[in-house]
Order: sequence, then C-alpha cells, then structure tokens
Amino acid sequence: MSSGANESGVTPAAGRRRRRAGEELAVPPAEFTSYYGRPILKPPVWTWEIAAYLFTGGLAAGSSLLAVGGQLTGRPALRRAGRVTALAAVTASGVLLVKDLGRPERFHHMLRVAKPTSPMSVGTWILTAYGPAAGLAAIAEVAPLLPDRGPWRPVRRVLPPVGWAAGVAAAAVAPALGTYTAVLLSDTAVPSWHDAYPDLPLVFAGSALASGAGAALIAVPPRQAGPARRLAVAGAALELFGAHRVETRHGLLAEPYRTGRPGRLLRAGRALTAAGVVGALLGARSRVVSALSGAALLAASVATRFGVFHAGVASARDPRYTVLPQRERLQRRQAGEQDG
Repeated sequence: MSSGANESGVTPAAGRRRRRAGEELAVPPAEFTSYYGRPILKPPVWTWEIAAYLFTGGLAAGSSLLAVGGQLTGRPALRRAGRVTALAAVTASGVLLVKDLGRPERFHHMLRVAKPTSPMSVGTWILTAYGPAAGLAAIAEVAPLLPDRGPWRPVRRVLPPVGWAAGVAAAAVAPALGTYTAVLLSDTAVPSWHDAYPDLPLVFAGSALASGAGAALIAVPPRQAGPARRLAVAGAALELFGAHRVETRHGLLAEPYRTGRPGRLLRAGRALTAAGVVGALLGARSRVVSALSGAALLAASVATRFGVFHAGVASARDPRYTVLPQRERLQRRQAGEQDG
C-alpha cells in the first residue's frame, strides 16, 4: 500500500477522480438541536386561558354585530340574544385575561399608557371601550321587566334609547375586538404565528362571525334568525378561506397547522363549520336543527382558536421552524444582492 493511501486503499487522487466522475459523498442529514435540548425560542408561557380568551372575544364581537342588526331590522329576539351573549362573552374574556395576568391590578396598570405600536396596549383599550358599551346594551333589555310606575318609570323609559346607542357603539368596536388578537399573535417571534400575519385576521374575523351566528341560532326562533344564518355562511366562508391560506402559503411554517394536535383541531373545526352551515341552511324552519347547527358553529370556533394557539406553541418548540426559514431568507437576500 502506498503512503498516500487511506485505510481502505483509496488514494486521495483516486477519491477526487471518483467525485469528478459523478460519485456523491453520503452526508448524514442535518439535525436541528440546541444546547441541552432546549428550544431556540422560548415557547409562549400562555396557558389555556389565552386560547379560551381568543374564542370569547370573537364570540362577543360576532354577537354585538348580530344584535345591532336585530335592533335595526326590528327583530327583538335576535337583538336580545346578541346583547346578552356579548355581555356574557366579554365578561368571560375579562376573567380569563385577569386570570392569565395573575393579579387584577395588572389590567389596570396596562391602562396607564396608550401605545399604538403595541397590539397588547391597543387590545386593552379596545376591551375597555367595548365592555361598558356591551354592558349597557344588555342592561337595557331589562326595561320591559321594570314596573311602569313610581321611580321606575323614568328608568324604564330611559333604558331603551341608552341601550340603542350602546349597542351601536359596541358594534362599532366589535370588528377590532374580533381581530386584534390575531395581530397580537402575529406580532410575536413565534414562527408560525408571525409568518401568517396576512391571513390570521381573516381566520379570526370569520370565526368571530360564525360563532356569533351559532349562539343566535341556538337562542333565537327560526323566523327571526335569518340574519344569523346569512352571517354563518359569510363567516364560515371567510374562516375557511383564511385557514386554507394559512395552511398552504407559508411553506415549512404551515406544517404545524396540518400536523399533530393543532392539525386535528383545525380539521375538526373545518368539519364542524361545514356541518353548522349546512344545518343552518336546511333548518330554517326547525328549532332543533337550528340549535344543533349553532352548537356545531360554536364548537368549530373553539377548535379553530385552540388549533391556531397550539400550532404556534409547537413551532416555537421545534428548532427547525426557526433555523430553516432564517436560512432561506438569508439565501434569498444574498441571491438578490448578487442579481443586483
């Protein structure tokens, strides 16, 4: 054996000739790990309360929009159901947010400043503006129950116009309430949330409309639920369109939305949304079918919000979703500089 040969008897020159002839060296696939097996990004510390908060905020927004539709078109049952549902949902949102913050005064402290560049700050003010309006609108619904005599007479007469104005105000803030949480998630460094910033607001807006419609289909007689059925179709179409974009337009970062627990939740959400829309259209004269379709739409909204939440957490825990997109962006930037 010559002095230049390796242990297998192949000289470096022969190895170079073989590679020049087209022989490829076997390179083991890269494994993306981090020190001590810890994620590169710190996963969100949010618990299930925030995922539930995403749902209740959307439900409140969709219900307020239906309530103002009911009051403008002379559908008292639809107006009443929307107002009461909106108050219950925004109250639950406040409880969930305070529970996540740990102490109630932390919410108050967030109101010391208004920072337009911070989705969290803007969202706090949106919730603060929406809550009292939704509360006044719902309280106005007790006016017919008050006695029309003595000191109750002026209260009974004042409440309806106050509720009308408050309902319009709540509906004006509702679109921001239903979508700001999508902006909040997208503004983080969590890969699958951040990359989907153009499409998550579509998903959340559609989910908010569909969930509000679902609550109305449960509580409102079919003869007054026409706007709820139409809103269910519009919300479902918007949600499914946004979800399709999220799962198909973002390459590797769309993978967490299709696999594992998030994928199962989102697929269940799509199936429930489709079932709810079909039930809403076919059950225009059946209170039972309408209620079942409404329950399906509510369950779909819950599954969608939790699916998006868990997809982001999964993308933060796996180093691939941080490293590979960064490398791709760097390569595109370098290629652009060379072309320039």
